[in-house]
Amino acid sequence: MEFSKEKFEIIGSNQLPIVGDITYGNCYPDFVVVFVHGYKGFKDWGTHHLVANFFASKGIYFLKFNFSHSGVKPDDLTDIKNLELFSKNTPSKELYDLDKVISFTKKKFPHLKIILIGHSRGGALSILQASKDNRVEKLITWAAIGDFRDLWKREDEVEWRKNGVNYTLNGRTKEQMPLDISLLDDVLIHEKKFNLQDAAKRILKPWLIVQGTADPAVKTKVAQEYHQDQPQTSELLLIENGDHVFGASHPYHKENLPPDLEKVCWACAGFIFDDN
Repeated sequence: MEFSKEKFEIIGSNQLPIVGDITYGNCYPDFVVVFVHGYKGFKDWGTHHLVANFFASKGIYFLKFNFSHSGVKPDDLTDIKNLELFSKNTPSKELYDLDKVISFTKKKFPHLKIILIGHSRGGALSILQASKDNRVEKLITWAAIGDFRDLWKREDEVEWRKNGVNYTLNGRTKEQMPLDISLLDDVLIHEKKFNLQDAAKRILKPWLIVQGTADPAVKTKVAQEYHQDQPQTSELLLIENGDHVFGASHPYHKENLPPDLEKVCWACAGFIFDDN
């Protein structure tokens, strides 16, 4: 099947650019996916292009984007290379960006239903957004974290406060990536606003919760608790022995999706088309 891709750029937090693209199939769809990348992720990471093609082949437009403070340079989309900008990223900035992207999507495709898919930290952001945004018809989360403070060790917060910076290892590049104190401040100041369990209880739209049982970053219990928070509208899909990225990697040179990720994509497509 032939696919076409359209690039776009809009203004995000602190007047910095949000760079994205939309993958189209040869069809007239009813749905458009807005894909929210995770922590240390970006729109062109690993298998994301294959995921976009998968959904486009099923008659679903697929929009993916880089957060304004992702650290990926607009003129070099291959990896996170602006570590200073990455260090200044916060959930508040990402939520601002996500709202802008949804507004852009709704204006561009006023007749399409918006499906929000978020991975890891992007899953947490998607939970917060979907809990208050009627423009989102359905929510899908992949290995969503249970708390923003789970992204670092709590015992590091004292030194972080003292030094003004913390570091997180990029397991792929082996770089020590800096985290400015503004990230910790943002999470603590907005502790109530960013409470993901409270947000989950407010989600009254269809929600597919996907989780790998061998995920080293997010425990299965997190997904199960989300399902318990909203049992009436959510579905839980456990991928047996699935990891945090469902078999994907960066870079990814194969032409086909990893089996676990393909299974996830098929389940998501079925969920999107389900009228219930």
